[in-house]
Amino acid sequence: MSATSSLPPSERPRWAGSIRGRLLAWQIGALALTGLLVSLITYGLAWNGFNELRDFNLEQIAYSVLRHGVVSEAGEEEASGEDRGQFVSQIWAADGQLVYTSRPDIPLPPQKNGLHVLRLAEDEWHVYTLRDGGLTIQVANTTANRADMFARIIPWLILPLSLLVTGLGGMIWMAVGRALQPLEQVRQEIGARDVASLHALETRSLPEELTPLAGALNALLARLESALALQRRFIADAAHELRTPLTAVRLQAQLAQQAADPQARQAALAQLIAGVDRAAHLVQQLLDMARLAPDAAQIERAPVALDALVRQVVGEFSSRAEACDIDLGVGACEPLTVPGEPAALRMLLDNLVDNALRYTPAGGRVDVEVNAGPGRAVITVADNGPGIPAEARERVFERFCRLAPDDLPGSGLGLAIVRDIVALHGGAIRLEDTPGGGLTVRVELPRGGEDTAA
Repeated sequence: MSATSSLPPSERPRWAGSIRGRLLAWQIGALALTGLLVSLITYGLAWNGFNELRDFNLEQIAYSVLRHGVVSEAGEEEASGEDRGQFVSQIWAADGQLVYTSRPDIPLPPQKNGLHVLRLAEDEWHVYTLRDGGLTIQVANTTANRADMFARIIPWLILPLSLLVTGLGGMIWMAVGRALQPLEQVRQEIGARDVASLHALETRSLPEELTPLAGALNALLARLESALALQRRFIADAAHELRTPLTAVRLQAQLAQQAADPQARQAALAQLIAGVDRAAHLVQQLLDMARLAPDAAQIERAPVALDALVRQVVGEFSSRAEACDIDLGVGACEPLTVPGEPAALRMLLDNLVDNALRYTPAGGRVDVEVNAGPGRAVITVADNGPGIPAEARERVFERFCRLAPDDLPGSGLGLAIVRDIVALHGGAIRLEDTPGGGLTVRVELPRGGEDTAA
């Protein structure tokens, strides 16, 4: 991890949180590094070429001296007190006597034919020696002198590269700005969206790299619009469904208030309590629906023993079944465990048994079973009530859909809640005919592993 990434967001430099800043930092940094590397290579090549040129100049001077000799303005060979050409020239006769030197104070010893690099005192010398016709001619100059001359041309070497880096840096800056314009366009379009306007983003003019992002955002906007539409529909339906029981409760309260006969008052209060119970049941189911909404928190799965849960639910509904003269019992019940949320699965069984008891007439029967299927646990709730026509079995899973008469209590949310719980657990639900008449609800839940006994 870099030092910049380890800093808190508030202490990071501004460019560290910007795509533009990062791109510019990387690209201009790479350009500057490349320019520095090219400069070093260019400097090395130019220095080597300059040295080769100066060495060649030494050779040319040596041959020029061999052809023309060295003659002073006074007509005699004499040493010049100043080396205006920045060279040291020396001539030896055939007997080895030094007949000419341009710098008597620099005693360069004669060398063999060719180019040599030697060190004299604290200076490094490049020396070219030419032996011909009994003469030895030697021409030399120092590395320091060459460096001084080369330093004069360095600015002219750096100038084109500096202009190139500056020009490319400016073009990179503009190119990054133009390349990031679609991001700004997407930002502006998203900023223009609100709850009333969640239409999809335009993707035809976007670059290929941004098309998947825009597609994901469009899918998110579609899901959000669907969730908001579902919420608005849910609120409207809930308000409509609550209005009826609350109106009935108010009416029964008024009748109880106005009743002079104690028996009439007791009857009105009994109806009032029943209305309150229906309203409370509806509110509880509405809360259950909100808890199972797609945008609700994910469930925490745990092993749930279905056989024990079925026996517990049937036991709690047994008093109500006896009061309604319905034979409620547990049939085949295999010890099966599934991964799921205990409260949600309890809610599922409560709604299935409650629905079966509501629509089964007196003297009827409701059986609850748990069986093992291929990789699944199958919960079956069968009754011998009026059943549901085959053409209406898909519609009954819709919220607030009721096929029963108005005098039969219910909210039309039970099967919708069951469907959501089954979907939440990755299962499946089917409505079938009970042999002999009635409705059988079959719920299949994935076991997710080896079965374990309760």
